[in-house]
This record gives sequence, C-alpha cells and structure tokens, in this order.
Amino acid sequence: MTDHFLRGGLAISSVIALLACGIAVAAEQKGAKTYRWLDQDGVVHFGDRIPAEYANTKREVLNEYGVAVGSEFGAKTAEQIAAEKAAARKAEEERRVAMLASRRDQVLLDTYLTVEEIEALRDRRLELIDTQIKVTQNFLQGLRVILQKLQFEAAEFSPYSKDPAAPPIEGRLAQELSTTMDSIMLYEKNLQETRKRKADIVAQFAADIVRFQQLKAEFAAQE
Repeated sequence: MTDHFLRGGLAISSVIALLACGIAVAAEQKGAKTYRWLDQDGVVHFGDRIPAEYANTKREVLNEYGVAVGSEFGAKTAEQIAAEKAAARKAEEERRVAMLASRRDQVLLDTYLTVEEIEALRDRRLELIDTQIKVTQNFLQGLRVILQKLQFEAAEFSPYSKDPAAPPIEGRLAQELSTTMDSIMLYEKNLQETRKRKADIVAQFAADIVRFQQLKAEFAAQE
C-alpha cells in the first residue's frame, strides 16, 4: 500500500514536471517567459501569462527544462508603495541622525580635553545670556513705568474715563499708549525666548558632558 502511494506521488510529480517542461518549451519557442505560481488554495499553476487576479502574486520563472531560475513579484499596491517610501524616509532620517551624532562626538573629542573645559565654556555662555536677560528686564520695568503714567493721563479721556462727558483721547496720547504697549509685548516675547535659549543651552551642555565622559571611558577601555 505504501508503494502504491509512493508510485502515485511520483507519478503526479512526473506529470507536473512534464507539464511544466512542455509549457516552458512552448514558451521558449515563442520567446516568452514561463511562470509557476500558487493560487489562494495552494494549487500550482503554469503559464506564459499571469492572470489578472494573480497580478500581485509572487511567481517563479522557469527555464526550458521546467527548472526555476528566478522569481518575480507582482505589481505593488498603492499601500505597499507608500509603506516602502515611508520606510526609506525613516531609514534615511536614521542615517542622517547617526551621521550628525558621529560628527558631534568627533567635535567633542577635538574641542575639549576635560569636563572642566566644557563647564567653563557653558558658564561663559550662560553669563552672557544672564546679562541679556537682566538688561531686558530693566528695560521692561522702565516701559511699565511709562505705561502707568500714560494710563493715568488717559483716564481723563474717553474711552478710558467713566465720565460719559469726558472728551475723546488726544491722538498723541493714544499713539504713545499703543506704541508703549507694543514695545512691552515685544520685549516680553524676547525675554521669554532668551530664557528658553538659556534652558536649551543648559540641557545641551549637560548632554555633551555625559557623552564626553562616555567617549573617554570607551577609549580608556580600548587601551
């Protein structure tokens, strides 16, 4: 019984091989490729053309003897193309980040000899920023004093006065109020940005110190 099944299996394989060879030879004579592919049920198919429903299916290319000599992939869907592009962009971004990190490491090693040198440069930069912050704060304080005086003066005129019979505010005074308030808003924004820049510098130098120590430890371990 076992021999019967073996002979039966060999016979089926032989038929498939002969069929593949026959199709391959015919296709070779026509100058076309011969393909072998599986349908959704796992059934093997041969032919010199791929049916539309299997256009996205992977297929093997056969030579004139019915032997697979290569493979091809079907047309890619829009989702597959979009996924490949996204993966390529991600890989390129990771490569760029790695390259920048490598350059940053080299700059650290070429610029500093000790952690103390990094801290000294950090302190000098922070001192300059603190000076800029103090100057801006003093200027803002002066502008706020001017604004208070202008608002006190404007309180006698409409629309700032509660007196319905108050005369309208003079053009000069209205312009000074507007200009002073605009200046205060501008310098408050500058002050906020300067403080943020200070925080960024502190964080960057902290990261540089940690990375510098790691690089030095790695070099020491290699020696």
